[in-house]
Amino acid sequence: MPSPLLTIEVTRSEAGRARLRLTGELDFDTAPELTATAEELRRDGCHELEIDLDGVGLCDSSGLSALVVIHRRGSGPTRLTGVRGQVQRLLDRTGLSEVLAADADDARDVG
Repeated sequence: MPSPLLTIEVTRSEAGRARLRLTGELDFDTAPELTATAEELRRDGCHELEIDLDGVGLCDSSGLSALVVIHRRGSGPTRLTGVRGQVQRLLDRTGLSEVLAADADDARDVG
């Protein structure tokens, strides 16, 4: 059941690509929804994922774990965009910015 705390807007572009625009909180309650959405997209043939975190105001360790799981299970690149504020600080403090991060202005592929 979708959580009212997180909205995931999916836009499929050219073959094999999808953009997930997140709005809300990425935490213990909502991280499974993100992981399930990414897994469903990959099963449907979307191997390149862009996850836009610009609308995420809160991310906890469960949210970070979901991003790591999506990255590791992917058969193509996962790109984070819109990383800023609390989310960027959390990525920096945990060392995951080296693996997952892409800032709002200079996104790079991870994967």
